[in-house]
Amino acid sequence: MYSDLFIVITQVFAAPDWFLPAIAVAYLIGSIPFGLLLTRLAGLGDVRKIGSGNIGTTNVLRTGRKDLAAATLVLDAGKGAVAVLLADHFLGVNGAVLAAIASFLGHLFPIFLGFRGGKGVATFLGIALAMHPLVGAAACATWVLVAVIFRYSSLAALACAALTPVYALYWYDHLRMELAILLAAFIFIKHRANIVRLLKGEEPKIGAK
Repeated sequence: MYSDLFIVITQVFAAPDWFLPAIAVAYLIGSIPFGLLLTRLAGLGDVRKIGSGNIGTTNVLRTGRKDLAAATLVLDAGKGAVAVLLADHFLGVNGAVLAAIASFLGHLFPIFLGFRGGKGVATFLGIALAMHPLVGAAACATWVLVAVIFRYSSLAALACAALTPVYALYWYDHLRMELAILLAAFIFIKHRANIVRLLKGEEPKIGAK
């Protein structure tokens, strides 16, 4: 049985020579702003100056380039998954959990962009898939289902974040459940403006420019 999240975090102090470098690498991987890089390489300028100003998939979609939005989704999810899988290979599940947190925070607060990053949904999904494929698949399915029915990316993100800890608990994995709760809390905080707009009926739907 896995230890709880607090005990895992304390492993950093017990073995800093192993875990601190892993955390640093995971954070830097998470900090790579793929949405910004792809739109600049495509000659579309700074994606932070359009739409919501976010560097994630939904705002990249507002440029009209569905291919770039899809690439951003895959790469943002991929960086979370890569960080987790690398840490898991070398340090086991404790390292994977710490790398998950570090890469997620790297996306939210990237050092390369003055600590102003995205909202973390794609990276959250990549982490979920890498930590537990069934939980990750259920999380992705939730996002797609809510997005297709209601056409709100933010609502899909919030539903996905809220239900992922439930999926983790269903598969009897308390450590991953606690990890999902922690990351979901950040997603809700980053979406607080979206929540206000949803309640007012002012939130733009997917595809709106």
